[in-house]
Amino acid sequence: MTNPVQALNSARVRGWLYQALFLACALAVAWYLVSNTLTNLATRGVATGFGFLHREAGFEIGESLLPYSASDTYLTALVVGLLNTLAVSAAGVVLATVLGVLIGIGRLSSNWMVNRFATLYVETVRNVPLLLQLVVWYTILNRLPSPREALEVLPGIFLSNRGMKFPVLVEHAGHGWILLALVAGIAAAIAVVRYGRRRRETTGKPFPTLPAVIAALLLPPALAFIVTGAPLAFDVPALAGFNFEGGGSVTPEFTALLIGLSVYTAGFIAEIVRSGILAVPHGQTEAGLALGLSPGKILRLVILPQALRVIVPPLTSQYLNLTKNSSLAVAIGYPDLVSVSNTSANQTGQVVEAVAMMMLVYLIISLAISGFMNWYNRRVALVTR
Repeated sequence: MTNPVQALNSARVRGWLYQALFLACALAVAWYLVSNTLTNLATRGVATGFGFLHREAGFEIGESLLPYSASDTYLTALVVGLLNTLAVSAAGVVLATVLGVLIGIGRLSSNWMVNRFATLYVETVRNVPLLLQLVVWYTILNRLPSPREALEVLPGIFLSNRGMKFPVLVEHAGHGWILLALVAGIAAAIAVVRYGRRRRETTGKPFPTLPAVIAALLLPPALAFIVTGAPLAFDVPALAGFNFEGGGSVTPEFTALLIGLSVYTAGFIAEIVRSGILAVPHGQTEAGLALGLSPGKILRLVILPQALRVIVPPLTSQYLNLTKNSSLAVAIGYPDLVSVSNTSANQTGQVVEAVAMMMLVYLIISLAISGFMNWYNRRVALVTR
């Protein structure tokens, strides 16, 4: 039988004991804070709980991806704010990544003008506060001409101080089949990529992965498009009175927030991409040149795949920063989760619940992004044997 003194001398037992003690202290502090907050709220007669979520909100939201009116509940309003946050964050991640990769490669360009422009971009956007950049973009967009004098940047696409108007596809019953065919094509493309990788690893023979993937992605939707009668009609915006009618629109608030987040985050992503490329030994470039590859193919096929192992971990932090920085939308009037939560808290007086929900939602979003990026990082990591 193990002596208690001997057990305490075990590093493993002491480790479990210290962790249990730390957890007990953390739970005690949390219980004290929660109970003290509830006691103070009850003393002042402030209502607590989440029952207010099922009451009528009574306020409008200027931009919504879901049908919403003032007669809907606070829960619906918060869902609308959450979707707005997710929409601008997802679009910002894509645009910031594309722009950041281009700027990062530009910083390593041998062309003097491209190199200097990329350097100036990075040094400027990284040293100007994001909030100030958002205000500047919002001011610029609001100084655009009125709808009657809107700028037609492309046929059917108009830019004014009311936002951007653009043609949208008229809904048709065949679109559902086309979307289903596209999903099937994506699944087929994934299967083709896996087959090509497995064949290359087992036999060493090359497989035309890129043409096969393009065919798998395009052929099923194209076939469904033809079978359903080629349903392709657009609702084009047209000036009617003092504003446009028809088509789709993007508000100045969304546009300013998207541009600000993308431009700002791209400056940091550019430096991550530059450092990732520089981390690849120069011998890899020389080997590509010795094989007769063009500089573009060397970058795409040799350098960037190896640089991803260095790029992905810090890139995760930038994606998290962009998502959390979207909360600055309240400064320019975009109805994101923070803006809607603030309005709900002001009307109901239940600030603690509103703040707790915001913290929980941002925590879940951040953990989801981290989980996905960690999974992708494991996929591109160098596996040793």
